[in-house]
Formats: sequence, C-alpha cells, structure tokens
Amino acid sequence: MGELVPGGNVALPGGAVTVRVPGPFDVSALVTDDGGRVRDDGDFVFYNQPGAPGVVLRSDALTVDPPGLRTGATRVTVVVSPSDPKTALGRLPSPTLHVTDAGGRTLARFTPPHPGQETVLLLAELYRRGDRWKLRALGQGYADGLAGLARDFGVDVVDETSPAVPAGPSAAPDPDGFLPLVNPARATAGSPPLSLDVRLMSAAREHAAAMAAAGRLGVETHDGVSVYQRVIGSGFAYLTVGEHLVSGPRTTAEFVAYCLRTDGPGRTLHDPAFTHAGLAHVHDGPSGDVYWTALWARPFTPDGLAGTAAAVVDLTNRERTRHGLPPLSADPLLTTAAQAHSADMVARAFYAHTAPDGSQPWDRAAAAGSTRRSVGENIACGQRSPADVVEGWMNSPGHRANILKPGFTHIGIGFAGGGRAGMYWTQLFGG
Repeated sequence: MGELVPGGNVALPGGAVTVRVPGPFDVSALVTDDGGRVRDDGDFVFYNQPGAPGVVLRSDALTVDPPGLRTGATRVTVVVSPSDPKTALGRLPSPTLHVTDAGGRTLARFTPPHPGQETVLLLAELYRRGDRWKLRALGQGYADGLAGLARDFGVDVVDETSPAVPAGPSAAPDPDGFLPLVNPARATAGSPPLSLDVRLMSAAREHAAAMAAAGRLGVETHDGVSVYQRVIGSGFAYLTVGEHLVSGPRTTAEFVAYCLRTDGPGRTLHDPAFTHAGLAHVHDGPSGDVYWTALWARPFTPDGLAGTAAAVVDLTNRERTRHGLPPLSADPLLTTAAQAHSADMVARAFYAHTAPDGSQPWDRAAAAGSTRRSVGENIACGQRSPADVVEGWMNSPGHRANILKPGFTHIGIGFAGGGRAGMYWTQLFGG
C-alpha cells in the first residue's frame, strides 16, 4: 500500500476501484474531460444524485469504473465537505482517502495537511494517461466553498446549502405514535425529548428486515453487516448510539412497554445523551414473528467530538491523581494520530494496535509529527461513553499500566463510530 503525499500518484489496475473517506464528511465526485469542466449537471455525483455512468456513490464510498465513464471523460475528481455545512474542515480531523481495487485490496491512502478555513476540499483525482488510469493526491481547498467549486468546474450551484453540503438531521413523521409514548417517560427522568430522524428510521428498517429474513435477532445479520454500519451507511454520523433488537411485541405500545419494564432497555430509553431516534418493525412471514429495531443516537458534531475527547482525558487524569501521579497534558499531534487510528479501524474493519499496513502506535505518532521519545497506546471498542471506556481500561491490567505509567506526560484521544462493534476508541500516550 502506498501512503501518498500531495501531488503523489499511483497507477490503478484495470477495472473498478473504490475510494472511501470515513468520518463526518460528505463525499462527491466531478466527472470532466481534459478541460476540467463538467459537461452538465449529470457529471456531478453527490448524495442526492448518487450515480453517473461509471461512478456510484454509496454512503462514504465512491466506486469508479473507468471503462464505464461517459464518452470523453478523462478525469474524476473526489470532493469532500463537512457533513455539517456550518463547520469548517479545520475543526474536523483531516479526511483520509482509502483506495481499494475490486477485490478489496488496498492500493493507496492519502491524508492531506490539516485544512484551515476551507469548507470544500478536492482530495484526489483519477485521470487517464494514454490507455492507463492513475490516481493523484490533491488536497486543494476552497475557503469560499461551493462558489469556488462552481467557478473552477462549471457546476450549477444555487447556494452553500445545496446538494454537496446537505443539512443536518432530518425530521421524520411518526405514524406509529412512538414519540408520544417515549418522550413523556423521558421527561419524568429529566431527559430531553427525542426527535425521529429519517436516516435512523431507514437504518432501523433495513436491520429489522435483515433479522426477519434470517429468522433471528443479532447486532450483525447474516449478510455480515452490523446495525452500527447501517446507521453510518444511512448518512447519520454519531457521537453515541444505542439499539434495541426485539422480537415478540405486536404493537409500538407493547414495544415501548417492554423497554420501560426491562432494566437495560429502560436505561437506554431514558438516557439523556440521546437526542434522535428511529424505529421500525418487520413481520417474518413464515413464523409470524415481528422483529423490531430501535435506534437511539446523538449526531456527530465537532464540539461533541472535542467534548468526548476532553471527558476521556479528564477521567484518565482523575485516575492518575488518585494514584499520586501528575495529570497528562492534551497533545494535538498525539490527538491527530489517535483519531486517525480510530477512523482507520472503522474504515478497514480491524481492531488491533498493528494496522493492516504494519504500522505501530509509534509509527503513527511520528507520522503525525510527534517527537515524543516513548509512546504507548490503549484501544477499545463497543463502549458508548467516556466513563465506560475509561472504566474498562482501568479494569484491564495492561491498559491500566499505560494510564498509570509515571513516564508519560501527554495524551491524545481518538474516537470513531460506525464499525462492526459500534464505537472505536484510541488513547495515545507520550513521554
């Protein structure tokens, strides 16, 4: 696998390739000829127009089949922008491009220098040279957002809230009367009311249908897709998520009653951390069972990410203080490396200190620019809150030793949601 720098390129094999940009980003693509201008609106691939000849967008994955491109097309430019249109890219982790061939083999990866005030970034371009195709890393940004994109590519853009930068969570109708049953119960616990989100509803429906087709409950269904991957695949990037997977209740009222009388589901239903929800149920024809999926989530925001990381640092330092050790200082370079590793574990579906390319924690710290002489790493997956993950680390001798190591002076925290286990955490220590 090649790690590209801006301007670097790699030859592509024949056939389709897929590029992914995991994280709180929207991915789009521009199909052009050698002149660098789109021919018409059909050359702009984005979430509301997810296909063009030779180009298909599914969530954060863009598949390009060069032989299938329209006549005259010689270039496909990959564009990223924040999922939240009010957020500058500089407030988010640097987007990382992952390139794989049709067999899933990794071809290249590119992380551009951390953006500043840019709101749209040209991340890479696939281009034809003779009878071969190559990929070039770019990293060029526009502080004027879609206006700059339109100026250079001839895209017909109305304003900054139009297609390439969609708005935040979308309200969904509630035909089953779910919220009138749930929100009063939350109010009695002092929790804020929930809103239904169309993306969570879609993910819940897909998962309930997959469980019904298999005839069994499961976080991961027979197709190998987890409910957390369905949430991210629907376009809902989250800070925290919870799920209830149930069969048996015949109505929404029965389902909510089950949640309220059962300890674990009851705690989730009342959890003040959640702000949005989705609910769906599907009948399994042969058995007559009803399979339910309820999703509870808080959407990703840059402030939320920073707050989550700060909470992990604070809880870690409380443990150190309790054992007579000085607190650790947050280090932005270690944070960059930790965040990249969490996002990478989600994107490449692994869970390990050693990445598939063989890189180790100290390699990732050095690649981020850190010069710390000693480096240690804790990782975890599945925990839904800073308190849960720090408690889990403290209950594990090896992780506890890192947290309480006297020689460490600095720390960085990474967090990403959407993998098979839900949430992936990284603590990177330096001394």
